[in-house]
Order: sequence, then C-alpha cells, then structure tokens
Amino acid sequence: MKKIGEDETKQVARGMITPYFKANSIRIYNEDILKIDVIKDDSIDLIVTSPPYNVDIKYGSYNDNIPHDKYLEFTEKWLAKCLNFVKSDGRLCLNIPLDKNKGGQQSVYADITTVAKKVGWKYHSTIIWNEQNISRRTAWGSWMSASAPYVIAPVEAIVILYKDRWEKIRKGESDITRDEFIEWTNGMWSFSGESKSKIGHPTPFPVELPERCIKLFSFVRDVVLDPFLGSGTTLLACLVTNRTGIGVEINENYCKLAVKRLKEQGIFQKKLVEAF
Repeated sequence: MKKIGEDETKQVARGMITPYFKANSIRIYNEDILKIDVIKDDSIDLIVTSPPYNVDIKYGSYNDNIPHDKYLEFTEKWLAKCLNFVKSDGRLCLNIPLDKNKGGQQSVYADITTVAKKVGWKYHSTIIWNEQNISRRTAWGSWMSASAPYVIAPVEAIVILYKDRWEKIRKGESDITRDEFIEWTNGMWSFSGESKSKIGHPTPFPVELPERCIKLFSFVRDVVLDPFLGSGTTLLACLVTNRTGIGVEINENYCKLAVKRLKEQGIFQKKLVEAF
C-alpha cells in the first residue's frame, strides 16, 4: 500500500496537478490558497471555512500576529480569489470572531464583512454561534469600575455571503429535515465548541458547524471548498452529507491530521484506504 501523502506531496512540489490526498469525493491540497492554481473558476457551490483570526495562535507555518491592516490586506486577497472559484450562485459561510481585544480592540466581524463586500461578495445574513463557553475571556479590564472595562461576547459569527444571485440556478436534492430547517434558519445557533487537545489543532470547530452550513446552503453532491482546512472538519462533514469536498491547507502536519481523521471516519475507513 502506498504511504499516504508521500508521493502526492512530492508531485505537487514539482508543479504537477496532484492532490496531497484523494479518495472518492474528497481531495486535499497541501498548498497556499493565494497560490493554488488547480481549482477551476466557477466550479465551487459552497465555501465553508474559518480563517486565521490574527490573535497570535501558534499555527506553525503561518504568522497569526500581524498588524490589523496587513491582516485585512491578506483577507482581501483570499476572499477575492475565492470569489472567482464559486459559481454565480455560489455561497460562502465564513466563521469569524465578533471582535477581539488581543493586540488591541478590533471589530473583526464588521471589518471582514466590509472587505468581503468590497471585493464583490454580496451579503445575505449572519448566524450567531453561541459556543456555550462563557469562560472565554482574555482580560477583565478595570474590575468593577467604569474606568476601563472590557466587554467580551462569548460568541462567534457565521457570515453568509454569495456571489451574484442568492437563489440557486440548479435545483438539486436537499437532505435537510423539517426540524433541522426550522431550527437552523433561526440565526442563533447554540452548540458546544471542539476540544483543542482532543483534535490536535489549536482552533478546531465541531463537525456540527460545517454540517449545518452544508445541509442548509447546498444540495447533495454539490462541491464544497474549505480554503483553510486545518484538521479537516469540513471534509468530514462532506463525507457525512454526500458532498464533494476540497480542502486547501498550507501546513503539511495539518494535512496529515486531516487524512488521519478521514481514515478514522467509521464506515468510510475501508473505502478511503482502498483508494490507495
């Protein structure tokens, strides 16, 4: 059996159009989303992702501690490139913080949404994700005083954006249930976050997040992209929901982690291993 990822990584380095990992409807590219050229324009139905937050998290190969204006320049570049990838009725579910105070108070959600609209994305709505983790605090500011208190919301946002038109051109098969549709079209989602130590990645999100986005905003067998794949959670959701999944991840160690999680995905394990 071929060693997972070894030959694929060498071929990508030589400029060949070969994924780091490919099995069934899943592909992973060990590449920089700003440099990748193997994803065709107008080919993606839905993007589900959570980009770096620029709060000095140790990702390995990416500097997550740059001036806010430089971070927004980076954000503008990848959002513009991803806009080219999606079809005219393509959509983007973007998981980002509401705000942050590490390195200075910044309105992250407002700033990134503004940048997205600047490059051509159209705004549809925002889902507030209550991770049910009220302990997420980095500072109190002035204690019990109006001098300089910090107000921190223990929630994140999922911004829903689209390219040219909101209504889908092609009517496909939906797999969302009645109860799911009623619950998930309520713009306040409450479910727990994911454990960093359990997954082995500094900022994992639970499978429930991309699974909800995928079932609510795409059809069965649609093509879903995650340009910041991380530990591979979006692709796990693609397997569960019968979508074609493409993941791009600059850090090879995280690519390995994503492959490991895909192989461990219960009933899919045999198929994934046999593909090699």
